[in-house]
Amino acid sequence: MSEIQINTTQNVNINFTLSSVGERVVAHIIDLGIKIAYGTIVWWTVSSLYYDNGFMSDWDDWSVMSMYVILLFPAIFYTLVLESLFEGQTLGKKALKIRVVKIDGYQASFVDYLIRWFFRIIDLNMLSGFIALITVIISEKGQRLGDMTAGTAVISLKSKVLISHTILEEIGDNYKPQYPAVIKLSDNDMRIIKETFIIARKGKDYDTLNKLRVKVEEVIEMKSRQDTIPFIDIVIKDYNFYTQNM
Repeated sequence: MSEIQINTTQNVNINFTLSSVGERVVAHIIDLGIKIAYGTIVWWTVSSLYYDNGFMSDWDDWSVMSMYVILLFPAIFYTLVLESLFEGQTLGKKALKIRVVKIDGYQASFVDYLIRWFFRIIDLNMLSGFIALITVIISEKGQRLGDMTAGTAVISLKSKVLISHTILEEIGDNYKPQYPAVIKLSDNDMRIIKETFIIARKGKDYDTLNKLRVKVEEVIEMKSRQDTIPFIDIVIKDYNFYTQNM
């Protein structure tokens, strides 16, 4: 599978595996099936209320059609709403373990999802999705037109996750923490700190390490005399100690 390199807001390059065309097609089929099923239920319900002497039996055709369209709104806005709520995933994408992300390292916003949803008119609804299929195949980053416009890509979440890729850190039973103030950090802070620390240390990027140290000291509101690498390493272990024992 192809990979995409994303530069995070901490100026750290992280490689992600792009979702395959097959995964995106299957996810789309699942979502389409859900929308068709919902639309069928709406059609059956409205028809029953209109033709079977229900409360809509005396409505004119335009009123019935208006009710049908209103009830179809969840299906129409299905992708936009779910991607906004689930951070780039619909039920189909969740099933295939793929996600929409920004290629500039920032969190995708509602506007980004709105742009992708709007371009579905061209990408997926015209020529039965042929345009989307071709653009995803020929695009270097596996993007359809909506992705190109919104600056997004679809990545796979199936890669094997090791403990080094999470905020978790192996610490012994006799571990003694040194910085209680680390509890001021959030899980997301620690994830960013650990990712940046591992990559910068591996690449011997001491400038980034020093900037990371300054930022950590600002948040926990304390200074340390320890060298930068041991200091950050202890901060990560201390955070794990306190959060695992809370």
